[in-house]
Amino acid sequence: MPNLSVGDMSQSVMLRQQNTRLSSELGRLTEELATGRTADPSRHLKGNFSHLSALERDRAILESYGMAATEAQTFTDTMQTALGKVQETSGNLAADLLAAGDGGLPEVVQSASGKAGEAFDALVTTLNSSVAGQALFAGARTDATALASADAMLTEIRGEVSGETDLPGMIAAVEAWFNTPGGGFETVGYLGEQNGTKPFLLGENETVSLNLGADAPQLRNILMHTAIAALAADPDLGLPNELQKSLLAHAGNGLVAAQDPLTGIRADLGYTEARVEEIATRIASEKTASEYAINTLLGVDPFETVTRLEEVQLQLESLYTATVRLGRLSLAEYMR
Repeated sequence: MPNLSVGDMSQSVMLRQQNTRLSSELGRLTEELATGRTADPSRHLKGNFSHLSALERDRAILESYGMAATEAQTFTDTMQTALGKVQETSGNLAADLLAAGDGGLPEVVQSASGKAGEAFDALVTTLNSSVAGQALFAGARTDATALASADAMLTEIRGEVSGETDLPGMIAAVEAWFNTPGGGFETVGYLGEQNGTKPFLLGENETVSLNLGADAPQLRNILMHTAIAALAADPDLGLPNELQKSLLAHAGNGLVAAQDPLTGIRADLGYTEARVEEIATRIASEKTASEYAINTLLGVDPFETVTRLEEVQLQLESLYTATVRLGRLSLAEYMR
């Protein structure tokens, strides 16, 4: 019976195929050893992806909730910081106004009123704070600043009190501008929406709303008394010194009285901060559990992977040796 042999070309093709297969498997095993997860989920799961799909869907949802929780944390933390600045600014100003209103010299009154003007500008700037281009205190209208500029509002108020010559008249005019529904503050001063920001969706049935705008009564009251003090010594109004002192004293007392309500809204915001933090922690925990389940489902045994990797390396080395020997074959070598 004649001997059958594989032709040189066929043998070369067979060796290349084996080399490709072994190299591919070597790369797959190396990747699995590095990641601890299968590089071929379809073969690992025998084509059944239902459980994996459910886990990956849950993880994607949790990632979405996690991003919303992070955004809510940023919003609440920044709002709390801003309110802290409002309280510090208004509290310090109150002490200066009361001191100046209690028999202060004209120069002291002028200085205190000037500080009130600076404080009014600082308050407006603080309440116009934004995060990632979204206004914090503008309600649902996050694409706009919450308040008109300090100069614009003081100009409007100055026009309202022009011609008033006594304390009750001045106070009534400023209060009307700030507190009348549809009045100056709501049409000119506040540029946001009266509705709160869109709720943050942090779970299937869990939302967090931040219904705090610069038009809140507590904040509007602080702005009002600061504006009164800023206009007390306004040269364009030309008010007598005694009326200036009375206005400063009234504004100082008003700012003192405004501290407790401001502390109240800061406490409410603090409760919201704590709730967001609690939810964020729970989301992170659930996401970790989901990722652990996915890793367990797709995980490979490192010992088996190392063993198989060594086997493939030996096979590949043997193939290279055989290939080199075949490449050196000649009639002279065959005759030896």
